[in-house]
Amino acid sequence: MTALALCLGLALPAIAQENSEAGVKQNPLKDAYFGETHLHTGVSMDAFIGGTRLTPGDAYRFAKGEEIKVNGSMHKIKRPLDFCAVTDHSEFMGEAHSLMNEGAPGYDHEVAKSFREAEDLETALMLYNKFVLAPLASGENPHPPFFQGAEAIKSTWKKNQEATEEHYEPGKFTTIHAYEYTSAPGGGNLHRNVLFRDANVPDLPFSANDSPDPEKLWEWMSAQRADGKKLFSMPHNPNESKGLLFSEETLEGKPITKEYLELRSSNEPLIEMMQIKGNSEVVPQFWPNDEFADFENATSLQDYNDRVFMKKNFVRYGLTRGLKWRQDMGINPHKYGFVGGTDSHNGAPSNVEEDNWNVGSHGLADQTAEVRSKAILDGEMKVSDLNPGAVTGVWATSNTRGAIWDSMAARETFATSGPRLKVRAFAGQGFKDSYDSYEELVKDGYAKGVPMGGDYKGDKAPQILVWAAKDAIGPNLDRIQIIKGWLEDGEMKDKVYDVVASGDRLKKDGTVEPIDAPIDLKTGKFNTEKGDPELKGVWTDPDFDPKEEAFYYVRVLQLPTARWNLWDEIREGVKFPEEVKKQIVERAWGSPIWHEVN
Repeated sequence: MTALALCLGLALPAIAQENSEAGVKQNPLKDAYFGETHLHTGVSMDAFIGGTRLTPGDAYRFAKGEEIKVNGSMHKIKRPLDFCAVTDHSEFMGEAHSLMNEGAPGYDHEVAKSFREAEDLETALMLYNKFVLAPLASGENPHPPFFQGAEAIKSTWKKNQEATEEHYEPGKFTTIHAYEYTSAPGGGNLHRNVLFRDANVPDLPFSANDSPDPEKLWEWMSAQRADGKKLFSMPHNPNESKGLLFSEETLEGKPITKEYLELRSSNEPLIEMMQIKGNSEVVPQFWPNDEFADFENATSLQDYNDRVFMKKNFVRYGLTRGLKWRQDMGINPHKYGFVGGTDSHNGAPSNVEEDNWNVGSHGLADQTAEVRSKAILDGEMKVSDLNPGAVTGVWATSNTRGAIWDSMAARETFATSGPRLKVRAFAGQGFKDSYDSYEELVKDGYAKGVPMGGDYKGDKAPQILVWAAKDAIGPNLDRIQIIKGWLEDGEMKDKVYDVVASGDRLKKDGTVEPIDAPIDLKTGKFNTEKGDPELKGVWTDPDFDPKEEAFYYVRVLQLPTARWNLWDEIREGVKFPEEVKKQIVERAWGSPIWHEVN
């Protein structure tokens, strides 16, 4: 097998991984694995300046459940993760080599010393603005004077790879080679996380210093694939993109071509639905008919850096605009499945529980409850508008790098706003009204339909089989919704359907009686009596037109829980502004299923 692989030109790291994964038990019906897809350690220079000294190895140990010193305090997550991708910024990896390795060239430079010795937020922010934000925005040489060049970048990238390999335990805990491409032209977020299927990775990551244009990143990625490497990229938090992520023209201002659409669609199967800087699904001002649109919208983003919310800053718009690109030019460049991450700069992957977020996410900027109650995340937003972040769920045959990456590439994923809710959906024909077991439901889903991330084929209205289960340590579920987007006479439209509700609250007209299950504001406890631990059903699109391009994705809502700031108030005695919500309705989003017109 190895000789054949070598003859075919496969790299030795990929062969070694394949061999290590071969003995892991496979489940053809797939299990849900939860993990982090967006995380920064001290290797990211902005995190380092803010006080983070944790390494990728430390982050992996934290992800596996170890207690680590995070932002000045010993801390751990309640439950280990199944997988983790550390996505340090590629743009300043060379600087990290000098900053973090005593005796390395540049370590004793006065600017490097000032980074290490910054003791307060004011000093750290001055350094961050001078040596990170200003160079990124200006397009000039972004490297500080202690930068040692390409060899320093290679050294840091190699150390990240070594940590990723050291902590990989096939069948138990998966690490993924990854990094962040951090393009921000004019302050618009065009960042991408790049994930590799195995240890066959390039010597140098492509960064925004090479080009801020994502088109150049995709060209580089295509060249890497031609060289035998397996990788994809994922855009994140489009709510900060200033309209650039789903633009009507290229970054250079040129018209969109079919070649551009092909290049983009071949490199980007997933998009980040939510992270600490907000939920990017929808906002009420553009989706007033979505009663649950008002969720972690991070509206104070609009108070800084000339950001103004536009409809085309949000995922639901991007998905629907993708339908129109396909109708007009034959290719959908926004055919995205969903992931969720934190973007934590503390080196603490998936530290997402609201009642466990007492260490913040950005070093000195949100380190204590007192700071969090009144501070600004410099150039970004009010700290009170932050949230602990989101989690990626992947339906995979095993907890191995190959299986998880393959399912992500196939878009069989879901994102949650933090809880470990589970959601599945299949679109097809001939589903039963009820199933005796979960296993029977899943078998029928695969036999008679396509899973989340797939394409529904047929002229009949799709039956969509949905299933969701609560987080084992969270409240019960409220309802399952299906969001449909479609083109009608060339016009982009979308609609929210309630399809299953707890307690038989779904009425014949499709509406749902609101559930009254508030939290206890004095203790933070949630309601344990109402709602259902599991919801399932079959829904048929009543408005289906076989001649219309469409997508369907599932949104699951749980009962209300206490927001992190209420826990700060209860435990630390601080007071947040009155407008800051004290409870939230956490949720999960299943990747879309598409109906494409041939």
